[in-house]
Amino acid sequence: MAILITGSAGHLGEALIRLLRASGDDPIGVDLKPSPFTTMVGSIVERAFVKRCMGGVDAVIHAATLHKPHIATHEKQAFVDTNVTGTLNLLEEATTAGVRAFVFTSSTSVFGRALTPPGAPAAWITEDVVPVPKNIYGITKLAAEQLCELFHRTRGLSAIVLRTSRFFPDEDDRKATRDAYEDDNVKANEFLYRRADIEDVVNAHLLALEKAPAIGFGRYIVSATTPFTSEDLQDLHTNAPAAVARCVPGYVDVYARRGWSMFPHVDRVYVNDRARAELGWSPCYDFARVTDLLRNGNDFRSALARAVGTKLYHEDVFPDGPYPVEETNRPQGIR
Repeated sequence: MAILITGSAGHLGEALIRLLRASGDDPIGVDLKPSPFTTMVGSIVERAFVKRCMGGVDAVIHAATLHKPHIATHEKQAFVDTNVTGTLNLLEEATTAGVRAFVFTSSTSVFGRALTPPGAPAAWITEDVVPVPKNIYGITKLAAEQLCELFHRTRGLSAIVLRTSRFFPDEDDRKATRDAYEDDNVKANEFLYRRADIEDVVNAHLLALEKAPAIGFGRYIVSATTPFTSEDLQDLHTNAPAAVARCVPGYVDVYARRGWSMFPHVDRVYVNDRARAELGWSPCYDFARVTDLLRNGNDFRSALARAVGTKLYHEDVFPDGPYPVEETNRPQGIR
């Protein structure tokens, strides 16, 4: 099967191509930037370029995007061009080429303000929660999702949308969090409710390609399996360390030895039940496994995550964080 992967110079695109090459496939990587994982260099905003890329392609994984780190440095029109027009170009040419499956990498950022409802308890986020995007990134990702659904409904394209949680290795964009916690401490905590290892994210995409023709269209949250249930939401909002100790008691000693701490509050939990049930996805990395790896002195990242490493979203180096953050988008307090 000839697979086209957009965003091949990015974290996910590279990871996908690494894993496919290791299994004997030869995917076509597309990106604005040349890289060892990019076959065709160009912009998905240019329809003629997309048409050239689609020749002989059986399946598409569309991971290219302007990200949240670009919000303060790029015009809103750039987000519309890349995330909406670029997706539309790919969908148009995919249907013309008779592509059998289209997988779109979306983001849990589409939920936006639905993630932090006022008051208690913490939010239990499933695919049934209505998105309320709070910035141009979330708006354009949701619009691209809806385009995928439209092309399934009107053109018969088998399309799967994966709303991925955090899998990037960059530092947190909030200064308060960076000042209060070691970076690995932050990421380990996030496996409880809002992070996934990139190896698991890649496997979800490949399963989505496989299952797309049978499913037709679907949206799925891709995040590490949480140890919590909806009954834990009140404690997560008011006393997260107590809720974690109840669900994963072994973490207390591991964190104590490292001088780490749990976040005092958790405001939302991403629930991956539907992806596990309908895609047959079995993520390997969750907070319990992270804790076991740390207990034995091991890196809690997969070998694939370590191989891909960290990629910068900007050529410039910013003094106040990994990238500039608009004040209107900066959350209050540590979450």
